[in-house]
Amino acid sequence: MSGYIPSTKDWVREQVAQYEASGGTEATTLRDTGLPVIIVTNRGNHTGAIRKTPLMRAKDGDNYILVASVGGSPKNPVWVYNLRADPNVQIQDEAKVYRMRVREVGDGEERERLWKLAAEAYPPYDTMQRQTPRKIPVFLAEPT
Repeated sequence: MSGYIPSTKDWVREQVAQYEASGGTEATTLRDTGLPVIIVTNRGNHTGAIRKTPLMRAKDGDNYILVASVGGSPKNPVWVYNLRADPNVQIQDEAKVYRMRVREVGDGEERERLWKLAAEAYPPYDTMQRQTPRKIPVFLAEPT
């Protein structure tokens, strides 16, 4: 099993590093939006390496809603395949760190409810879904 492999994207790598180095007191929002992000830590599905991704903070009670939008890209982010292979994650929300287990949410009322909560937290999700031909995957992270 490998150690941590930072993102190849400069802004992701820098945000994760600053977020963690500050103990969750800095780099806690998405760039210039002022909207809060969490750091999701998971295992790579091929390498077993630790991966870390900043995602928009969207909550349903004690659970976190993880939306695989990638800005409306036609392809899923790699972390979708990682979570499908190993649903055990760590989520850092500012200074708090939680061990959680994710499950992918299928079609139906639960997905609609969770999507609405996520879009309230980050309104561009609705536009992103309209821009892409894929159905954007939604995961629910629940405390273990």
